[in-house]
Amino acid sequence: MGDTFEITLTNGGTMGHSVDFHAGDISPDQAMRTIAPGESLVYRFTAHRSGIWLYHCSTMPMSSHVAAGMFGAVMIDPPNLPSVDREYLLVQSETYLAAPSPDQPDLPEGVNAVVDPEKIAAKQPSFTMFNGHATQYMHDPLTARPGERVRIWVLTAGPSEGLSFHVVGGQFDTVYKEGAYQLSPDGPGNPGGTGGAQALDLAPAQGGFVELDFREPGTYTFVNHSFAEAERGARGLFRVQE
Repeated sequence: MGDTFEITLTNGGTMGHSVDFHAGDISPDQAMRTIAPGESLVYRFTAHRSGIWLYHCSTMPMSSHVAAGMFGAVMIDPPNLPSVDREYLLVQSETYLAAPSPDQPDLPEGVNAVVDPEKIAAKQPSFTMFNGHATQYMHDPLTARPGERVRIWVLTAGPSEGLSFHVVGGQFDTVYKEGAYQLSPDGPGNPGGTGGAQALDLAPAQGGFVELDFREPGTYTFVNHSFAEAERGARGLFRVQE
């Protein structure tokens, strides 16, 4: 906290774009204005509060710009955050892709596709993803060793769907959500450190982190426990090996 961020946004696209950093509390009038292709602006803010904060394009239609991947995360560690053995960041988002064009009928959905605003309005995602690629961590698992302390930062970029983050076979002994600890081993309301959590629930544009250790070697699936989203791609693996 207390660091000043200075970001230069240059629009190299073919339409207007902008950026909104939730980590900054400043007037949107100038810093978040839409700039035309070829233009630039300087966005400056000081981070006063800890948490994991979304940034995204704020040009209308905002849902289409976010669904096209124009977002990211800023992590501001809370004071005295303990060190851990491994730390990961997962940003969930969903996209809504148009069907193949009539002149390319044999292409599968998603190839050369563009975002479909009608699917966004109908809340019919094509894919729900962690870090921009559906099921990528099924093929390239995250890793840990038994007994290591693992922290997983999680953010929901949307544009519309939330997240119930769960690790199959794991239990969280620390849950930090939207700037505050909901659970910690030595926190108030957790006598003897015996309390645990099974999921971190986040609405769109919310974030936090969970901590756990894997007691045994194995393959542990992490999912959005809203299973329709998991089946659309919001799932992955932890591979825990000695």
